[in-house]
Amino acid sequence: MKKIWTQLTGLAAFTLMMLPGFAFAAGGSAAHVVIVADSRKLDGIMAWWANLYNESHAYFTLLTVIIIPLIGVIFGVLADLIMSYIGIDLKSRELAEH
Repeated sequence: MKKIWTQLTGLAAFTLMMLPGFAFAAGGSAAHVVIVADSRKLDGIMAWWANLYNESHAYFTLLTVIIIPLIGVIFGVLADLIMSYIGIDLKSRELAEH
């Protein structure tokens, strides 16, 4: 039984590896797709961000991964300050359900 499962798994892996080859064989050569950001009408930081995306997807990804949590922390601290300023204290709350 183990031999049958091994053969079926091997056949499935082979089929998955050959699927792109079958697709190329069906339509000839594939056209290359280029994904770019249109930065013609942008200026300032938006133009810089679009150009960064166009020049290096690796730097764009790295900067995005760094910036998103940083902005989340900044917005969280600002929200906490604003709520404490208007009288909402989330640090010591009492549960309403008894």
